[in-house]
Amino acid sequence: MSAIAGPSGPQPTATYDSAFLRACRRESVPHTPVWFMRQAGRSLPEYRKVREGIPMLESCMRPDLVAEITLQPVRRHNVDAAIYFSDIVVPLKAIGIDLDIKPGVGPVVENPIRTRADLARLRDLTPEDIPYVTEAIGLLTAELGETPLIGFAGAPFTLASYLVEGGPSRNHEHTKALMYGDPQLWADLLDRLAEITGAFLKVQIEAGASAVQLFDSWVGALAPADYRRSVLPASAKVFEAVAPYGVPRIHFGVGTGELLGLMGEAGADVVGVDWRVPMNEAARRVGPGKALQGNLDPAVLFAGQEAVEAKACEVLSAAADLEGHIFNLGHGVLPSTDPDALTRLVEYVHTQSAL
Repeated sequence: MSAIAGPSGPQPTATYDSAFLRACRRESVPHTPVWFMRQAGRSLPEYRKVREGIPMLESCMRPDLVAEITLQPVRRHNVDAAIYFSDIVVPLKAIGIDLDIKPGVGPVVENPIRTRADLARLRDLTPEDIPYVTEAIGLLTAELGETPLIGFAGAPFTLASYLVEGGPSRNHEHTKALMYGDPQLWADLLDRLAEITGAFLKVQIEAGASAVQLFDSWVGALAPADYRRSVLPASAKVFEAVAPYGVPRIHFGVGTGELLGLMGEAGADVVGVDWRVPMNEAARRVGPGKALQGNLDPAVLFAGQEAVEAKACEVLSAAADLEGHIFNLGHGVLPSTDPDALTRLVEYVHTQSAL
């Protein structure tokens, strides 16, 4: 069995030669690997059943429930990777930030962070703060066998946006006001969040995650110059923190067509692409030396099997000459998606790419 060396010693990797990890490393694959963002979630009736009556944050802190929910799409869809079931605000909750995930709204922060004095509330995250993560990943790696587990975290910009706005925002007024109006405080805030995020990912890797993905859901709200100056250093710090472990690092954002090259510069091995930019054009923007992940529009799954296959074929064709390609949606699975459509899509991609 191969192993990945990390600061805590060799990391066992029965998954090392999986199609997913080979694609991340830009190596030859037997078929294009497939997984879906939000593959574990409301589209699955078995998910709704086990989550019934259990608040989101509580479900993220129960190792048995986390393991079951993470495994559900692997069993049902035959995807090439599992992604750890959690939420991007879990590390913030773990260090004592007063927040909750409200159904139909999302994360809501009781007291937004907008002044230098507020930074003191963002203390270091330690493994002792999140023992349920280590336990859940232990359960998962024992069950997954050769299927890789992807750990994940929210990127500093997106976490900062939730903290500064107090919840989801369409225009990010308070976030941009802080970024433009007090650039030093903004830089200090993102640097602190980069440390917390790096610590959260380290715990997942040391527990057995085979790869990690950094989600920057809101960063598409920025112009490239603002991203380079005000966001890239913090994202790069996160990727640098986990670089010694040698596991693939994936960077994904929504509406980031104009930022793809800069996101590649942040240090990830794989750049995620949403559905707005064809994969071959995304490869040109990112440049050589990176694998790409994406990028079927999640809404296509409502159009019927013939249309889904046609659009999936377009993605595969556009990605045919890439150094490494992981098939995914251009964002997360929508809650009302027919699970069978996802299962059929996995089978189609596997079959078509193996020809």
